[in-house]
Amino acid sequence: MLSRVSKTLFPQLPLCCILRFARAMSSQSAQRAFQLRVNPITGNSEWVVIEEDEPEEQTFNGGSQNALLATTSYLDMLNDSHRNRAFREAIDKTISTPCHVLDIGSGTGLLSMMAARAMGSTTRRMVTACESYLPMVKLMKKVVRLNGMENQIKLINKRSDELKRGIDITSPAQVLVSEILDSELLGEGLIPSLQHAHDMLLVENPETVPYKATTYGQLVESTFLWKLHDLNGNEAKASDGIRLVPTGLDNILGVKPQQYAFHCDAIGKEVKLLSEPFKIFEFDFWKRPDSHGETEVHVKATNDGRVHAVISWWILQLDREGTIFYSTAPRWISLPGNTSHGDWCDHWKQCVWFVPGEGMSITKDEELCLHAVHTDISILYNLKNQASRNEIMQCGFKNGDFKLILPPERIAIYGDSEWRHTMFSAISNSLQGRVDPLCIVADDSIFVTLLVAHLSKTSHVMSFFPGLQDKGFQYLQAVANSNGFSMDRVEFLNKRKTKLTMHDTHQKKVDLLIGEPFYYGMDGMLPWQNLRFWNERTMLDSVLSQDALILPCKAILKACALSVPDLWNSRCCLSKIEGFDHSVVNSTLGACGELPAEQECPCLPYFIWQCGNVKKLSEAFTVMEFDCSKPITSSCGKAQVEFTEPGICHGFALWIDWVMDSENSFVVSTGPEKRYWKQGVKLLAEPVAVRTNESRSTGECRSAVIQASFDPSSGDLKVRHAFS
Repeated sequence: MLSRVSKTLFPQLPLCCILRFARAMSSQSAQRAFQLRVNPITGNSEWVVIEEDEPEEQTFNGGSQNALLATTSYLDMLNDSHRNRAFREAIDKTISTPCHVLDIGSGTGLLSMMAARAMGSTTRRMVTACESYLPMVKLMKKVVRLNGMENQIKLINKRSDELKRGIDITSPAQVLVSEILDSELLGEGLIPSLQHAHDMLLVENPETVPYKATTYGQLVESTFLWKLHDLNGNEAKASDGIRLVPTGLDNILGVKPQQYAFHCDAIGKEVKLLSEPFKIFEFDFWKRPDSHGETEVHVKATNDGRVHAVISWWILQLDREGTIFYSTAPRWISLPGNTSHGDWCDHWKQCVWFVPGEGMSITKDEELCLHAVHTDISILYNLKNQASRNEIMQCGFKNGDFKLILPPERIAIYGDSEWRHTMFSAISNSLQGRVDPLCIVADDSIFVTLLVAHLSKTSHVMSFFPGLQDKGFQYLQAVANSNGFSMDRVEFLNKRKTKLTMHDTHQKKVDLLIGEPFYYGMDGMLPWQNLRFWNERTMLDSVLSQDALILPCKAILKACALSVPDLWNSRCCLSKIEGFDHSVVNSTLGACGELPAEQECPCLPYFIWQCGNVKKLSEAFTVMEFDCSKPITSSCGKAQVEFTEPGICHGFALWIDWVMDSENSFVVSTGPEKRYWKQGVKLLAEPVAVRTNESRSTGECRSAVIQASFDPSSGDLKVRHAFS
C-alpha cells in the first residue's frame, strides 16, 4: 500500500526526498520504492518507481528521474572534512575490540565502515546498518563493495524503528553510531530513533558516537530578520492602501512558529549581539531521551536594543571523555571546547527563532527569561522580561484563530515597499479604461488578488490558489472588509482542470491574467520553474479576450559569472574520505570536478548571498526571453559573457526578471541582489581562471559563451558554456 510519509515517520530520510515516499515488497521479496515527482511547470505529479535491482545510470542528467540524490545534502556532508575526521577519531577511540555496532541512518555507509575497520579486518557482520531510503541503500552497497567490506556490514533497508530483535538483529548492539541530525538537531527524528534503539536494539549503558549534544542560543537585534516575519510592522509604511494584516487581525498572516535554518554568518555585519551565548538543552545519546523537556534560562542583556530573534546552534561531544567536538556555531562565537571549523557548509546551518511582532526592547544588564520547550522533533521558545512577566513573547497560535502561514521570504517580499510599488503601478495601469473586467490570478498571490479587488470596484476576480487552495479563500474572506471590497466579486476556482471553458468564466472572456508569479510550497524550485505561469496562460488561451493583458508579459532569463569557492568545494567530486573510496557516488550525487567530458553538473537552487565567499566576475547578462503573451513553447538562447573582474570562475548564477508591462517600465528582478529569492547555480565541472579585457595576463580566459534551452514539458533548463 502506498502512503504519504512525514519527517517524523521517516526520520532517516533526506529532507528533499521525503515529500512523498513509499516502499513496497514485490512477490519475489525484492525491494521497490515509489517516489512522487512533481512536474513544476504543470503542477502534476507522478510516481517514480525505484527497483532494488535496477542498474544506476552512469552519468548525471539534469532531467533524469534516476538522479534522485543529486539535490540532497549528502554530497555537501561528505565533503565536510571536519565532520568526517571528528567521527573517525571518536569511533576509533570508542571501538577498540570486536563488538556489535548499530548504525542508524547509514547513508553511504561511512560510519559503518569506520566502525568495522576499528574492530579489525577479520570480524564478520559485526556492524548492522539500517537505511530506509532505497536509492541510498543501492548507493551504499556500491560503496561498501568498492571498499571490500561487504562481509563486515549487514545492511537492512528499513527504518530503525522497524528493526526486530531476533529477526533483523540477533543480539543487542553494544555501540551505536548515528548522525541523524538537522540544523535544529531534532528535526530528523533523533529522539524517537534513540528511544526505540534504547528500548529494543541496544544493551544497557551502551557506547555511543556521538556521546551527547548541547544546544546554545544568543539574543540578537537584526532589522533583516525582523522583516522576515513582522509584516504588520513593515506594512504600516506602505502607501498603496492594501492591508494584508489589517488592524485587529494581527495574527491573520504570518510565519510558522518554529526555528528556521539560516546561514547567519551572511548577516554577521547586520546583527547586533544583545547577550552572551547561553546553554539551552543537553541531549545524551548514551541514555534514553525524554520526548518532552522544559527549561528556563535567565539571560542578562549585554547591550541596549530590541530583541528580534534568538539565534541557536549545537555542539556535538563525540567521545565520552569530551576531547572531540563538532560545532555549528556562527563564526563570531568563541566558546570553551568549541572547535567550530569556520568552513562554510550547507548541510547544517544555524537556526533563527523570531521574537513575535516588533520584538522586545531591553536595556543593558536587564535580565530576561527564556522558556524553552522541546518536543520529539522541535525546540520552541517563550521570552519574557523581569519587569513584565505577564508579557510573554511566545510562538504559538491562539486557539480557534485562522492563520495563513507563508514562508519568511514571502512575508518579507509582501512587506517590501519597492516590490509593492512595482506591482501596484503595473496592475493599476493595466486596469485603466477597463469596465467590469474579468481578472484571473493564476498563482497563489493573495497580494495580487487583494490589489485587483481594491483598485477596481467593478472587477470580478477569479483566483486559482493552486497551492493555498481554500486557505487562500478563507484569508480573503477575513480581510475583504478592511480592504474595501465585497467577496461577491471574488471567486475561488477550486478545480484541477487542464483548461478552463467559457462555462467556468460565466460566459465572459478574461481581460487580465495576472501572477507574481508565486506558487505556495514550491520554495525549493529553480527560478525558471515559476514559468508555470506561462503554462497556465497557455491552458487559458481559449478564454482570453482578444485584447487581454498578461502580467507579467515577459520573463527574462538573466545570468552572471561567479566565484563561489565554498559552494564549489561543498559539491566537488569525492575520492577517499578518511581512507574509504567514495568515487563511485559522484555521478549519482551530481558532483562537479574531475568529471568525464560528457557529464554535466546539475543546476541547483540557492540563496547565493548565503553561499559563503561570493564574488561576481561579470555584469548581469540576458540569456533568453520568454514571451508570456503567446502560448508556451520550447526556447533557446545564447549570450557572450565578458568578465569584469579577474578571479576563479566556479559557475554561473541564473534567475528570472519578470517584466510586468509591454513598455518594460515595471520589472521584478529575482537576482542575487534580491535576498528574498533563490537563484539557480550552474557549477562548472572544473574552475576556470578568468581575466578582464584590460588585463595583460596570459593563460586565462577573457570571455565565455553561454547557451541555454528550455523544455516546457518538464521545466528543465539545460545550460552549456565554452570559455575562450
